[in-house]
Amino acid sequence: MDQKQKSSRTDGDSGLVFNIQKFSLHDGAGIRTLVFLKGCPLTCDWCSNPEGQSYSPELAYNADKCIGEAECERCARVCAAGAIRMGDGGKAEIDRRLCNDCGDCVEACPSKALELFGTYMNIDDIIRVVEEDGGFYARSGGGLTLSGGEPLSQPRFVERLLETARRRGIDTALETTGFCNWKDLESVCGHINQIFFDIKSLDSEKHRNGAGVDNALILENFRKLRKGFPELNIIVRTPVIPRFNDSPEDIKAIADFISEVGGSCEYELLPYHGFGEPRYRQLGKAYPLSDYKPPCQEHMAKLREAAQSAGSILKSFP
Repeated sequence: MDQKQKSSRTDGDSGLVFNIQKFSLHDGAGIRTLVFLKGCPLTCDWCSNPEGQSYSPELAYNADKCIGEAECERCARVCAAGAIRMGDGGKAEIDRRLCNDCGDCVEACPSKALELFGTYMNIDDIIRVVEEDGGFYARSGGGLTLSGGEPLSQPRFVERLLETARRRGIDTALETTGFCNWKDLESVCGHINQIFFDIKSLDSEKHRNGAGVDNALILENFRKLRKGFPELNIIVRTPVIPRFNDSPEDIKAIADFISEVGGSCEYELLPYHGFGEPRYRQLGKAYPLSDYKPPCQEHMAKLREAAQSAGSILKSFP
């Protein structure tokens, strides 16, 4: 297993979190709190959370918020690595080759142009945030959903967090790429009410080109999940990406695979969007799909028809 597949530097009591989003309505039953964990073995071209890919904190920079050297220059003065200088336009520029993501410039920046994506949090602190909205969960059937990145890049922390949440009466859900150690996935399944499992393509080479890894481990883990936990509420998701998996044949192949594996689960098709593009810029990265457009409603309807042709196992189409 290479470095990208290793878990983040966390113990069982603390984990690396890059966002907590409240009042989500699309990632599990009811009103939910989403906790996003850093670290992912995939490098999908369309990733909407690029700040979740790295296994360590990362410096983000929003040049639009920078007030420039005429008013500030504090970030450059505190950067011991010499990674920040003031550019020709009078605003900060970051040399990513020198930056060690220490965060000193973030503390010095008065305009919040600099931000560190990734904070170590312990289980009690996360549960405290989640339980602030306990009243909404009780009325709506909501709860906690773990997302990423790939949450199971931090397996021991995720297992303990979910176990604690369930012990406190919180409904739990997990979103996963499926590219993980089976034993890690198996260990958390007893602590979740539902799981969202991504299947992006049945074509292994296409999957490798678009997501950075092939699909063999993902498909095998899905088979094991369906066999080992037949009563678990499973929702399969496919992000529909132009020029990658947006043909009726692509979608039908996935739906046929789900049907062949057996069991009852829901299948969701999620149309491509470019909402993550600004965060690529903030991380100093180029967005690979800058010229892509979301699929139209008519095309999505054709893809849903292709999926439904696989049989009644497919019950839900947003």
